[in-house]
Amino acid sequence: MTYIIGLTGNIATGKSTVAHMLADLGAQVVDADAVAHAVMRRGRPAWQDVVLAFGEDILGPDGEIDRGKLGAIVFRDPAALARLEAIAHPAVIREMQALARRSTAPVLVREAIKLIESGAADECDAVWVVTAPRAVQVERLMRTRGLSRAEAELRIDAQPPQEEKMARADVVIDNGGTLEETRRQVERAWRETVDII
Repeated sequence: MTYIIGLTGNIATGKSTVAHMLADLGAQVVDADAVAHAVMRRGRPAWQDVVLAFGEDILGPDGEIDRGKLGAIVFRDPAALARLEAIAHPAVIREMQALARRSTAPVLVREAIKLIESGAADECDAVWVVTAPRAVQVERLMRTRGLSRAEAELRIDAQPPQEEKMARADVVIDNGGTLEETRRQVERAWRETVDII
């Protein structure tokens, strides 16, 4: 039986960094964002639903959804974000469930920013939450995504407070320091997980 870790945290807290560390330790990692890309590709049912909801202006020249254009809409409008999530989440959850059923790994990590909000956390054996100070989140978004400070803050503010995720956590990883400090926390929590499965 595969043990499922739900890995979450707000934007730019470092979920992917922790996911890579867990993969290095032997976990199979499934990234909900990558799954979302797949289920919203042209020709898939979610693609059509998203285009119907937001219009053809969100499409790139290749007919695929331009995530930058879509992001510019949904991160400024909570109702638009909720509409997108109502379309994408069920498709992503179905695909993640299928991947978990096919997994033969002892530990599967579901990395998802909306793990708790979508209800997917209920299917996990443990919930790990990655946190980072707001200033670190802003700096990371500006550096890695080329956003202005205002754009970075808008994306952070579009999400529930980190404390809400932490309240559901079995494990909290503070990723506001050095990579080595983060790695030590991940390895300690991994050892404790391996001991119970």
